[in-house]
Amino acid sequence: MNDPAMTQDLARDAERREVMLACEGLTRIYREGPGDLTVLDDLALEVRAGERVAVVGSSGSGKTTLLNLLGGLDHPSHGEVRIAGQALHELGDAALGRFRNRHIGFVYQFHHLLAEFSALENAALPLIVRGQRKKAAEARALQLLERVGVAERAAHKPGELSGGERQRVAIARALVTDPSLVLMDEPTGNLDQTTAGSILALMDELSSSAACAFVIVTHDPGLAAHQDRVLRLDGGRLAPDMPHHD
Repeated sequence: MNDPAMTQDLARDAERREVMLACEGLTRIYREGPGDLTVLDDLALEVRAGERVAVVGSSGSGKTTLLNLLGGLDHPSHGEVRIAGQALHELGDAALGRFRNRHIGFVYQFHHLLAEFSALENAALPLIVRGQRKKAAEARALQLLERVGVAERAAHKPGELSGGERQRVAIARALVTDPSLVLMDEPTGNLDQTTAGSILALMDELSSSAACAFVIVTHDPGLAAHQDRVLRLDGGRLAPDMPHHD
């Protein structure tokens, strides 16, 4: 994204799109012995449909805490998170679970696939949890496995898959519900360069064709540079990342 004209065009296009994720005043404070530890401090973030945002920062800067708050897995001490116009704090536990199932996809660094289930069953699980019939859920899951290039491994359990194959299954599982927002924690951290490249291509396709928004936490400068925006989390707040030049 080094062409200034292209960058401006992308920015104008993004402004016309629906705001898919918005945070205001997002603060997370943990009790640490006699004092408090402020991990996120009055943080603001806005991501529009089809936009891909990378979040970088040193270890311990709060990147995983941020993802957990954005996904409704943790509650902020102050502030709010809105996804597709819905404030997460307005939802009870059951309603929040249903909302996550419909609107949010997660891709974790270490997959979190269920060992006793096949790749197809793992990918179909969010739809089955939603109450969809197994046959229909697995048909949709197989479409996603095809898109990520592991349909021929659908009957295999996670222990029979390579790291790259497991990550592709995890991505299929995250996308099977057609979410509004996908949250990724080091999605290419354990992948070879070829597999990582194919996942980047898939993300490009989905952000443009499905208007899915992505927030990607990563230490990989190549992955970060491939996104529409790169933000650095430092001192509990987000700011545009300024690459260092020798």
